[in-house]
Amino acid sequence: MDLYFSPMACSMATRIAAYEAGAPMTFIRVDTKARPKRTQDGAPFLAINPMGQVPVLRAEDGELIYENPVILQYVADRFPAASLIAPDGPERRRAQAWLGFVASELHARTFGVLLAASAPEDAKALARASVAERFAVLEAHLAGREFLQDRFGVADAYLFVMLVWARYLEMDSAPYPALSAYRDRLQVRPSVARALGEEFTLFKAAA
Repeated sequence: MDLYFSPMACSMATRIAAYEAGAPMTFIRVDTKARPKRTQDGAPFLAINPMGQVPVLRAEDGELIYENPVILQYVADRFPAASLIAPDGPERRRAQAWLGFVASELHARTFGVLLAASAPEDAKALARASVAERFAVLEAHLAGREFLQDRFGVADAYLFVMLVWARYLEMDSAPYPALSAYRDRLQVRPSVARALGEEFTLFKAAA
């Protein structure tokens, strides 16, 4: 499998999942600042994804898979021994609900705005208020819990990336002690620590 990624982007969630599952994966860096966007070997990235967004996963049979929640579920299903998502039933649906929550309520609705240089200040103010509301939901859910569900899963990997972004934006974590403790626990998990270390090194080198 090949993962098209950018350092410290949401594609890091799939890197975490791959390390957690022991999945063989080749990482192909995308220069999202180039115009047009290109892969590390100079190939036009829009030929891979017309939307120009990472991640994209190229499966073993050549299929191109788009969108973070879909890619994460594919990796989890491809390597079921890692138990990164339930195979079916209520637990599967709850995991999908959390993936949807992170993708829509945090990634697109809030951090997508806060990290966009072109977003107006009033939009960013609304996004910050939205983050506070969503973090309050997570704080209540994670009180007394180690993970979003009974064990570490792909939704945790995705949420961790959002919490890294929150720290990058210097958002106040004091009102969310359970969420902060959850982030700190995940950060020292071997798969997470490895992915974060590798991607942060690449990110800093390109700055």
